[in-house]
Amino acid sequence: MALHVRGTVLPDDEVRDLWLVGDRVTLEPVAGAQTISDGGFVVPGLVDAHCHLGIAYGARPIESLDQARDLARTDRDAGVLALRDAGSPYPYPELDDEDGIPRLVRAGRHVAPPRRYLRDIGIEVAAEDVAATVTAQAKAGTGWVKLVGDWIDREVGDLAPSWDAATMASAVEAAHAAGARAAVHTFSEEGVEIMVRAGVDSVEHGTGLSIDLIDEMARRGTALVPTMINIRTFGTIAEQARAKFGGYADHMIALRDRFPSVVRAAHEAGVPIYVGTDAGGGIRHGLAAEEMLIMQEAGLPAADILASASWKAREWLGFPGLVEGGLADLVVYEADPRQDLRVVRAPHRIVLRGQVVR
Repeated sequence: MALHVRGTVLPDDEVRDLWLVGDRVTLEPVAGAQTISDGGFVVPGLVDAHCHLGIAYGARPIESLDQARDLARTDRDAGVLALRDAGSPYPYPELDDEDGIPRLVRAGRHVAPPRRYLRDIGIEVAAEDVAATVTAQAKAGTGWVKLVGDWIDREVGDLAPSWDAATMASAVEAAHAAGARAAVHTFSEEGVEIMVRAGVDSVEHGTGLSIDLIDEMARRGTALVPTMINIRTFGTIAEQARAKFGGYADHMIALRDRFPSVVRAAHEAGVPIYVGTDAGGGIRHGLAAEEMLIMQEAGLPAADILASASWKAREWLGFPGLVEGGLADLVVYEADPRQDLRVVRAPHRIVLRGQVVR
C-alpha cells in the first residue's frame, strides 16, 4: 500500500504532501494511500557518516550477521537511515539491500601499520604493501577505503604517522585508481597534514588540524567527520597511557581541549562537515543525536548541523532525498529541529525503504 505524509518538508521549508510508493517518493497524488503523518517537520533520513557495524562495543570484531543487524537497527530506531561504515573486520555484504536495514556504504578493513593499531581490527601492512592492500580493500567495500594515518608509536612515545609521506600519498592514489574514495583516521598534526595534501577525500576525527590546513581542505572540498563524541573519550585514553607515555597523554588532552575550536573554524571556512559517531568500539550505536548536540555546543548552528546529518550527507553518499523519484527514507519531528535541536532525540515517525519503522 502507498503511504502519504504531509508536513513541512526540509530543506525546502515548505508544507507539502509526499506519497511513498514502494521505495520511492512521488509528489503526485496516489489514490487510496494511507496517511501515516499529518503535520510536523519532515526530514530525509539521518546519516551516521562514520560508524562500524563490524566492531562490537569494546573494540573487538563481531562474530555474526545478526550482530551487525542488531547494531544497524539500533541506529535505525534513532532515525539514522543511512550509514557509512568506516572500516569493518567482519564482511557483511548480505545486508547491503536488506529490508529493515539502513542504507549502507562500506569501506573494507582498515589499512594500518604493523603492531600500531587495535588488535584484530585492521589489516596491518608494511609500507611496500600499502598500495596493493588499498586496491584489494577497495574491492571489498562499496566505494570507500579506510586508512589509519597515525597512531601511537611506542618507540617515539607519542602519536606519529603510520608510514612515510610518499607511501601515504600512494595509498590515496591507489584508492582513486580503484574507483574508491579514501577516508583517513588521524589524530596528530603531522598525520593529518600529510593526508590532506595527499588528496584524501575525508578526514576522520582531525584533531590535529591547523587553520592553514583547514583552508586547504576548504579549497579542495575535503570533508571532515569530527566524531566529537569520541574525542571526548581522550581523557580516559590519556590516563590509561600516562604511566608509560606521559607526553602522549598530555598531547591527547591538548588535542581534546582545542577540538571544539577546530571544528568551529572548519565550519566557518566552508569545509564540508558531516555527522559521525564512530560507533563500534568505544562508542555505542544510536547516538547520532548526541553527536549533533555536541557539535552545537562547539558553536555550529542547528540548521547547518541538521543539514550535515541529513540531506547534505545523503547527497555526499549518493542517496537521493525527498524529491520526485527519491528514496522513501524520512523522519518526522513534531517540532522544528532547527529551532531546538534536542528534538532529534525523539523522532515522531520513521520510515525506511517505504516501510514504517515507528
